[in-house]
Amino acid sequence: MGLLSKIKSYFLVVIAASVLMSCSSASIEDYDKTTPVLNLKTFFDGQLTASGIVQDYSGTVTRKFTVTMEASWQGDEGVINEWFIYDDGEKQTRIWKITDLGNGKYQGTANDILGIAEGEARGSALRWAYDMNLVVDDSEYEVHFDDWMFLVDENTIINKSDIIKFGITVAEVTLVIQKVN
Repeated sequence: MGLLSKIKSYFLVVIAASVLMSCSSASIEDYDKTTPVLNLKTFFDGQLTASGIVQDYSGTVTRKFTVTMEASWQGDEGVINEWFIYDDGEKQTRIWKITDLGNGKYQGTANDILGIAEGEARGSALRWAYDMNLVVDDSEYEVHFDDWMFLVDENTIINKSDIIKFGITVAEVTLVIQKVN
């Protein structure tokens, strides 16, 4: 088999795997009856802290980080200030502006988010979908985030995000968010 045939075969396998994975992915409706019920206004209110990791496509941890958050709501409009500190010393700030659209639907914007993030909560889960400009080693990449949050108890959320480029998951972020009492 020639090199061109091997490359074509490889891409066909990748495309087929991507199609199969997208057909079997979880849906927000799968969490309709789960508890405790996630309410963003209740959880993201006041001081929060988080710790997380970034894993590359092979599962290798490439970064560790902590986040300090301050969140508040005025009616259906929320602001979540996030201050990241990475294990290599890099610091980053993100300010989310969230709108509660009702019926478990949310929209959000932030400085590095492209367009509007769309979110939906059902039961104990929330799924966000958004595009972001992601800086890696002085280069900027436009990527898609498939971002899931799961309320474990009234003080803890586990957040798992797939970072997707060209339909392929290139990295994952796992984050544990806790309310400060």
